[in-house]
Amino acid sequence: MSDEEPPPRRRMVRPPSGGLEAGRHKPARLKTAYKRTPSQQAWLERQINDPFAAEARAKGYRSRAAFKLTGIDDRLGILKKGVKVIDLGCAPGGWVQVALERGAGRVVGVDLLHVDPLPPAELIQMDFTDPACPSRLMELLGGQPDIVLSDMAPNTVGHRETDHLRIVGLIEMAADFAIEVLKPGGSFIAKAFQGGETAEVIARLKKHFDKVQHIKPRASRTDSSEVFLAATGFKG
Repeated sequence: MSDEEPPPRRRMVRPPSGGLEAGRHKPARLKTAYKRTPSQQAWLERQINDPFAAEARAKGYRSRAAFKLTGIDDRLGILKKGVKVIDLGCAPGGWVQVALERGAGRVVGVDLLHVDPLPPAELIQMDFTDPACPSRLMELLGGQPDIVLSDMAPNTVGHRETDHLRIVGLIEMAADFAIEVLKPGGSFIAKAFQGGETAEVIARLKKHFDKVQHIKPRASRTDSSEVFLAATGFKG
């Protein structure tokens, strides 16, 4: 037998099965779920992997919802230079940012929650269902609005019929307000849910606007029942 030691064996390395391209598109997962419920964990992972949330952060928008309004306006072209806008349920301010960015001359917003200032917009913390709120909004705007936006959604209680009534109630209030205050030719955009608004709301809007349609912008998640009710060409 030879006294020489055998040469070291080469280690076999398994080649990557998916390559770099496969690796790039794997969804990110949180390293820990410490003190988080499964629903909180799922929501956070969805945010991490959401391209609209990432783009909102990159562009300085306060929420990914900004891209819902840009998608709607790209289709309708209502945010023209100098328009006056009222934004119902404006927190955290993404729609206000888009309205200002696209040339709105005056923007007034209201929400139950505090919203950090976005000058020159006027933002107030108030309940839209308060009878004093509509007149306060009109006072701040200083004239009739060209556009009324509503991204309002009620706090749900988990009871289907009750939640449905709350959703319909907010849409009806926002629609009635828009019909009362809009300039001729104006527009009304409201968050709705598939099957969430009654035929009565649609019928009422059709009496007062040239066109009423549902729009689901790309930024609305495909697994969500969220749609937007768009009424344009207010008859006055």
